[in-house]
Amino acid sequence: MSSAQIAVERIELPADSPARRPLAKLAWHWRNNPKRELWLAWYAIVAFYQMFFIVFFLITRAQPPGKPWWNSTQVVQWFDQMHNGLLWGFAVIFLLGGMSAFSTALIAYSMRRMSVSPAFAYSYLIMYSLAAVPGMLLLCVALTAGALRPDRDPELIHAIFDLAFVSFVGTMGVFLIGSVIWMVAILLDKNRVFPKWFAYLNLCNALTEVVIAPACIFKRGVFSWNGQISWWLDMVVFGIYTGAFIGQLRTMILREDFGTGPLPDAAPRPAADAAVPAGAAA
Repeated sequence: MSSAQIAVERIELPADSPARRPLAKLAWHWRNNPKRELWLAWYAIVAFYQMFFIVFFLITRAQPPGKPWWNSTQVVQWFDQMHNGLLWGFAVIFLLGGMSAFSTALIAYSMRRMSVSPAFAYSYLIMYSLAAVPGMLLLCVALTAGALRPDRDPELIHAIFDLAFVSFVGTMGVFLIGSVIWMVAILLDKNRVFPKWFAYLNLCNALTEVVIAPACIFKRGVFSWNGQISWWLDMVVFGIYTGAFIGQLRTMILREDFGTGPLPDAAPRPAADAAVPAGAAA
């Protein structure tokens, strides 16, 4: 049986089969689905970005970022208002932030499935293995340190505040290069792992990292770290980009046949009561 046949084969089960029950179906997939590691990574990505939104936007309220033109008194007041949210929210990040590695791993896997050189996947993997430090963790550590001891010198707390948001918003060069690597790999690929339009969406994401660079210079205006371009426009593009790449990774998993040639088209899903997938879907 060919790998393409394996990817789309479906097992017919009797209507009263225990494997139709949700938990039994999950256990069956865990034991038999050849794509279980891919699906585990994909669901971890979905869970991570939901956690990221809840923690950064709702619990800590570190996003949208504080104002870069605040004086030390206003910064101290901000830390006082956000104190409990910062400590509890970032504790969740310190505990579960490693889930971001699943995204890097699955994207690197997608590039290994392409017809391009493995250097693309390894470059992306190494770069994004380090990217969580400027892209998330440094802000979390800095704001936690500022909230942990509110009796510090206000000027020192102000410096911690600046360090947190400059590191989060203004050090995005690593993401620019990563987006370009993924874009070039898609454009050169002959295995049809991703559609070509997605390569240009990577370019759009890369350009947002260019316009955000002046956030290290300006305290006010559209290029400050909370400006209409540096944050608001970039966040819209990033939201669209994130939703797109999560959807494209899911489609890739559905199409994966564990071969080396072009990916087959995704098999149409049957009615929910007709079959249990043998590997083509989770």
